[in-house]
Amino acid sequence: MRMVTATAVALALVGPAAPAATAHQRATDGIWRTDGYGTVLSIRNGTFQEYQTTAVSCLKGDSAQRTGPGTYTTPDGTVLTVRTRGSRDRGSLRVDGSVGDRDLSRIPELPDACTRPAPEGPLAAFDVFWQSFEENYPFFSAKGIDWHALRDQYRPRVHAKTTRDELHAVFSQMVKPLYDAHVAVEDGDRVFAQVRPGTVLPTQELDTKVKKFIVAHDLKDARNLQDFANGRITYADLPGGQGYLRISGFGGYAGDGAPYAAQLGELDRALDTVLDQERTQRLKGLVIDLRINGGGSDALGIHIAEHLTDTPYRAYSRRARNHPEDPTRHTRPQPVYVTPAQGPRYTGPVAVLTGGSTVSAGETFTQALMDRPGRTVRIGQPTQGVFSDVMRRRLPNGMAAWLPNEEFLTRSGRTFDGTGIPPHLTEPVFTEDEFDKKRDSAFGRALNVLREYGGTTS
Repeated sequence: MRMVTATAVALALVGPAAPAATAHQRATDGIWRTDGYGTVLSIRNGTFQEYQTTAVSCLKGDSAQRTGPGTYTTPDGTVLTVRTRGSRDRGSLRVDGSVGDRDLSRIPELPDACTRPAPEGPLAAFDVFWQSFEENYPFFSAKGIDWHALRDQYRPRVHAKTTRDELHAVFSQMVKPLYDAHVAVEDGDRVFAQVRPGTVLPTQELDTKVKKFIVAHDLKDARNLQDFANGRITYADLPGGQGYLRISGFGGYAGDGAPYAAQLGELDRALDTVLDQERTQRLKGLVIDLRINGGGSDALGIHIAEHLTDTPYRAYSRRARNHPEDPTRHTRPQPVYVTPAQGPRYTGPVAVLTGGSTVSAGETFTQALMDRPGRTVRIGQPTQGVFSDVMRRRLPNGMAAWLPNEEFLTRSGRTFDGTGIPPHLTEPVFTEDEFDKKRDSAFGRALNVLREYGGTTS
């Protein structure tokens, strides 16, 4: 859920020459500062260049090349759209596959730090690492972490001869107490990251094991069992008239590296089959299984929610931290709405299965269903508790830090970062005892609840 992937940092821009600039594109040329996100953008001669800034640094981030009116495409296929807003000095940036925009303000020139060589060495890397979290991470207070005390503890251990291995270990020790699955320390193929205690990372190995278990035990009497979207989506009709929809991620639908438009196309092909006119009318209930879901695009989750309602509603609001010293100051909350899709829609009762391996976009999708009109019940365990897009911040020595800077708010202004979204009904989720006894308590509870609802939507 980053602005662009790591591939964009490593690869040179390739492809055909950029189209000739239009008057609109010329209006967006110049230097822009984002509200929040700690970035400055340079747009000139068909090239989009990001600069990652802090009070102590300015480092080049991702680049993109103009590929259409107001659009720029990174080497990995991510499409960025830049627009002016109201006047030539205000604008917006939209990242394909994300929800909401980033507000832009025109500035006269690049900050001085962006025009001179960046300091190098272990101490410079430490200072940029610490400052990136200091200015952008929203959750130190909620997690009871004194980030200044950690600087005082660890900075004296870093010196000019500190090795990369030693520095990676220092950074990892500093962020370990956060237990934040959207925080990572990257050095080439070596990455330190961890999930909330008591939960398990939704790996491909775990997904394969769980899917095999579900097909053998929960779906043994089901009909029309089908896989879609590169195996990331599974559907089956259950004997009692309910449907079962398993989503293991909100991406990878069209293969690695495919652009968002291709992912959306594969999702639509799945939804056209799963939620066709006949099925949406006869289903007595729908189980949506997100218990092993590694996240991806929030926008794909909203797209699915649009096929589950006849009534527009607000899914959530999104805001980013927007002050380097005051973590209580944020960008203006941007509401994200669910608008009924064209064509058939299912509006009956839904049981959403969640657990600690429901991560990131799996959680924003869960949140998008909380205020869904009709009956929606959550069953299982709390989700992981990480909702924000991930900022990948480069360090002067070539390492990188990953961190969140956003909050997703309910109508009442609540966030579920750290704790995760709780279920209405608690059941064990893929514990060793459940596997040993060939039992899926959450699935069974969902079927019972949907039978009680009787297929009504009141």
